[in-house]
Amino acid sequence: MTNLLYTEDETDLRDAVKDALSRHLSSADVADLYDNPQPWNTALWDALAGEIGLAGLLISEDHGGFGGGPREAATVLEELGGAVAPVPFLTSSVLATQVLNHLEAGDALEQLASGEKTAALVLPFSARAGHWSAVEAGSSVTPVAGAWGADLLLVPLASADGVNLHLIEAEQATVEPVTSLDMSRPLATVSGFGEGTVLASGDQAVAAVDFGLRSATALLASEQYGVAYQCLTTTVEYVKTRIQFARPIGSFQAIKHRLADLYLQVTSAQAAARYAAGVLNDADQDLPIATAVAASYNADVAVKAAEEAVQLHGGNGMTWEFPIHLLLKRAKADQLGLGTPGTHREDLAPLVDITL
Repeated sequence: MTNLLYTEDETDLRDAVKDALSRHLSSADVADLYDNPQPWNTALWDALAGEIGLAGLLISEDHGGFGGGPREAATVLEELGGAVAPVPFLTSSVLATQVLNHLEAGDALEQLASGEKTAALVLPFSARAGHWSAVEAGSSVTPVAGAWGADLLLVPLASADGVNLHLIEAEQATVEPVTSLDMSRPLATVSGFGEGTVLASGDQAVAAVDFGLRSATALLASEQYGVAYQCLTTTVEYVKTRIQFARPIGSFQAIKHRLADLYLQVTSAQAAARYAAGVLNDADQDLPIATAVAASYNADVAVKAAEEAVQLHGGNGMTWEFPIHLLLKRAKADQLGLGTPGTHREDLAPLVDITL
């Protein structure tokens, strides 16, 4: 039975991430990205990758990494989600890294472990395991998350063998950033691929990409939980101090009921995310079911929590100065990333013998 509780090491890791976030990031920094787009917050990423070692969290110590597992990565993503942190942890240190881990691509992993280089998988951010198409030579791919600013690109190119997975230096491709709803995780159009190095072909390449996508999907649920939890706690604190009709609005029965209902949903999202991370960590055969459940449920809960936060902050919730809009944008973008809730429910149905 997968243990959903946090270990002492995971709690210590969470504290370290919180400390880095408090020192290097504010909601104003995130909001500024909409006027001055950047691939990520360099000072924050240097702290997370260099001081804490998060860039190599999922990379073995043999390749210069931290030697951690998905449970630790999930804990990190909870904090990064709640802060809407503009860093390439999900796209490089989880998605691309897990593709490389599956192939035991030691040389590439060593480049990523220090955080000096980042990587991105060149597929649309909506792609999910078992449902993606190889890139045709001469075509462009959009929208790709994490490609802008990345040093290495993993490109599954169509070939006579079905798929060849190429590792390409980013300078050998054309990467053009595009305006996205959530500028804290910018998207890009990637085209003009160079030859690079072929890491795998055929079924091996497909399996590696699927493993990376499934791992990222399972762990994205933790980020979505982090967004939802931040929305809930921020709103609870706000309604304690917002005075209307000479009383804190949190004392009104209708507000209490809405927040109680949201609390139950957010707590359920935490359980779903922890289970998905746990079975991924244990290589449990229940991973496809756990991933589909967490991905379909948590995406909607994060959006629901953000919408409730906007409404319960009243007129303030609609303003740029309050950070709620940043959480709403991340929640909505995550809802579309790595498969929508509807597509994950379609994946789940046959796994639990439900006929649509």
